[in-house]
Amino acid sequence: MANAIAKTHAPRGAVTILHAVDAFSHAFENVVEWYKSYQTRNELSQLSDEQLEDVGLTRADISKF
Repeated sequence: MANAIAKTHAPRGAVTILHAVDAFSHAFENVVEWYKSYQTRNELSQLSDEQLEDVGLTRADISKF
């Protein structure tokens, strides 16, 4: 029985579709990660130097996010 299952192949387009969906998923995750970083940098840039110092950051640190 295990041999019969091992010899079964996926339909020809299934792997291509899987790769396309996987690429789209990774691209979407990258956009979400970039947007979260953008929001963080934007919020931090609105803080005063004193407020940044209170949380242990400097203006130069903002670009690292």
